[in-house]
Amino acid sequence: MTTIATRYLHLVRHGEATPDESGLTGNGRRQAALLGRRLRGVPFAAVHHGPLPRAEETARLIHAELADGIPLHRTEPAGDYVPHFPRRDELPPESADFFLRFLEGTTPEEQEQGAALARRALDRFTGPVEGEGEEDRHELVVTHNFLVAWLVRDAMHAPAWRWLGLHHANAALTVIRYAPGRPATVLLSNDMRHLPADLRWTGFPPEPHI
Repeated sequence: MTTIATRYLHLVRHGEATPDESGLTGNGRRQAALLGRRLRGVPFAAVHHGPLPRAEETARLIHAELADGIPLHRTEPAGDYVPHFPRRDELPPESADFFLRFLEGTTPEEQEQGAALARRALDRFTGPVEGEGEEDRHELVVTHNFLVAWLVRDAMHAPAWRWLGLHHANAALTVIRYAPGRPATVLLSNDMRHLPADLRWTGFPPEPHI
């Protein structure tokens, strides 16, 4: 019998990376381990991570703290890319120049590839779960700021460009619920309660930290 169940999507930006982004700093490794301890007991069906070293290392450190037997998957749609490159007329006039300057190094090839990966991420990670005898599913995606922002934007039914300006700290937790017959709900956003004060807000813009 085919059933439709609720999906709980747990999204995490990788821990603090080294300057060359070849892996995590000592603080980044601590962040990942502490988040893993917080997530103990969550019945994850799988842990997914992007292909870059900082995401993979974060995922493996989190995974080591979880229950045995949870699959760990490397997947391209969880990578680091520009999910949507906006036209000027999509953007608010007062901020169009700012955002277009931020994205000006993105090549046409990167724009096309990013859009394709963003569609695959929506197909793979969002929406209720349909299958035979399906139960509620919890999945963890260890990724990068841009994809977390893209998926939060989608859950809020915001315009495609609105992933811009959404910031997430290293090892912060965001949870989105996709329940049958209901709109997506952002249950947590940028939650850092598992981190001590000295490990919070890394990777976040130099704005007031609360």
